[in-house]
Amino acid sequence: MEKNALIYVAGHAGMVGSAIVRELARLGYANLVVRTRAELDLTNQTAVADFFTKEKPKYVILAAAKVGGIAANMASQADFLYENMQIQNNVIWSAHTAGVKKLMFLGTSCIYPRECPQPAKEEYLLDGKPEPTNDGYALAKISGLKLCEKMYEQYGDRFISCMPTNIYGFCDDFDPKSGHVVPGMMQRMHTAKQNGDKEFSIWGSGRAEREFLFVDDLANAIVWLMNTYEEKDFLNIGTGVGTSIKELAVLLKGVIGYDGELVFDTTKPDGAPRKFLDVSKIHKLGWKYSTELKSGLEKTYQWYLENRAS
Repeated sequence: MEKNALIYVAGHAGMVGSAIVRELARLGYANLVVRTRAELDLTNQTAVADFFTKEKPKYVILAAAKVGGIAANMASQADFLYENMQIQNNVIWSAHTAGVKKLMFLGTSCIYPRECPQPAKEEYLLDGKPEPTNDGYALAKISGLKLCEKMYEQYGDRFISCMPTNIYGFCDDFDPKSGHVVPGMMQRMHTAKQNGDKEFSIWGSGRAEREFLFVDDLANAIVWLMNTYEEKDFLNIGTGVGTSIKELAVLLKGVIGYDGELVFDTTKPDGAPRKFLDVSKIHKLGWKYSTELKSGLEKTYQWYLENRAS
């Protein structure tokens, strides 16, 4: 990407989008166009088309999405499917009609089948059914990456996709009812520490394994791919390292300084038993993560302490 080219970051106010904006600024990309949700409703086809006609961005990074943790996904399957498909269809198609030079679509590791061999390789996509607790979100993201792939084939559009693993970091959603496991557990454990609670309850058995990538590492990978990757096939982005929920909770205990007992509620679901990515393809291309989990959790907790009021 040329340093003076106009770049549209969709979803710039979210965790991933804001990290992408920080990374672009760090690398000297100053010509950015962004819109808040109030300024541009990405589910509105006409509004999105008008935006592209007026602004004419040369590059697009599509980080906007309706996201949430296991509880939110289970409760709002239709909302997650509908809103995400509306957002991505509008942005991707308008980018095509406006002649955007290159687009990056961000998916999710939820696209892989529930019983997918681990670590999940890109070629395992559609080899089975997604995890039922986030079926709607997964189906929407599969549709998005396939739309980019087919437009690449049919029209020659340089629309590429990446599938990040579980992301955490600055600007995350720390509401336990809607957030993912790291911010939700961090907020609840901080509150438990403040209240002097002797026990801390966690959904599931604690045995489920997940992979966690610091959001600034993801942003670095995305900008790097926009400058180096030209293929239609999507790429996994992650660490390739699995961490159990129990191991995560123990790490958070140390970071937060909570000294109560961890109690696992086995009446609640674990979700997929194991979920982490094979990242050998992006490693061979030359990119690798740099932030270890403990360090990332420490940075995230410090950010939380400084910003929790807002």
